[in-house]
Amino acid sequence: MGFYKHPNALVESSSIGDKTRVWAFAHILPKAVIGEDCNICDHTFIENDVIIGNRVTVKCGVQLWDGITLEDDVFVGPNATFTNDLFPRSKQYPSAFARTVVHKGASVGANATILPGLNIGQHAMVGAGTVVTKDVPSFAIVVGNPARIIGYVQTDNNHSIKSTVQSLAPVNKVDNDLGINGVRLYETPVVIDLRGSLTFAEIGKTLPFVPKRYFFVFDVPSSEVRGAHAHYECHQFLVCIRGSCSVVVDDGQNRAEVILNHPNLGLHVSPRVWAIEYKYSQDAVLMVLASEVYKSEDYIRDYDSFLEAVKNK
Repeated sequence: MGFYKHPNALVESSSIGDKTRVWAFAHILPKAVIGEDCNICDHTFIENDVIIGNRVTVKCGVQLWDGITLEDDVFVGPNATFTNDLFPRSKQYPSAFARTVVHKGASVGANATILPGLNIGQHAMVGAGTVVTKDVPSFAIVVGNPARIIGYVQTDNNHSIKSTVQSLAPVNKVDNDLGINGVRLYETPVVIDLRGSLTFAEIGKTLPFVPKRYFFVFDVPSSEVRGAHAHYECHQFLVCIRGSCSVVVDDGQNRAEVILNHPNLGLHVSPRVWAIEYKYSQDAVLMVLASEVYKSEDYIRDYDSFLEAVKNK
């Protein structure tokens, strides 16, 4: 079938996939590789060491320099800017340009700026005008300068995850079915008298496993992400004993966000569930009980490896 080239486009590459459309005043250099069913809009420039997957949209006014990879189903908005050299000088070239990868299904909004050598995770959403200075996790929504995470997206409807928000009342009815395999939200009893309040958990009842380890996360200097991993074997029970934080849980098919903001709320995260903690309040103290002692080999820190582990469960 071949690809379509507008009469005013300059296409020097022979590696253009079927059904791709290249519009007016686009310029594609000889060694660029572009997949099938892509839309390369007006006034775009694509350099030699550029790889573009299938069904990618590159809107008007975008330049893709050496070292840029756009995986399948990526969207790049108008006038988004990619860079490939942290210390550019006229007529001085690095031995190799930093590689930036926008992973499958991700979107980069209009006028966003992406610094070199970064990874934009799959299905992530970079807001218009955002300046990205660090890697963006999969499914994250980032905005601002520098980019900060404000939420996560569901892939089935491309909308942000709706938080399960708990009130600050001492006692609270909780729906513990989050629709995520191996995750439950628990409400522990609260005893209140003139001396103050007390909450507790018992093994075999509210606490679903025997802990072998605990740790606390506190004095978090910003609302940046912590966690962002899964475990092969370890169960975890999360309680924000002071302040609040949000936890995103993901079983490989569905994702949910829970706000932990009272000491009588506990979140059980089973093995092979991806968990992300973020949106820490300044006074937040997160307690985590773990079913296993620390083993570095039990951690799954790469999202694609996590999906493979879920598949092979």
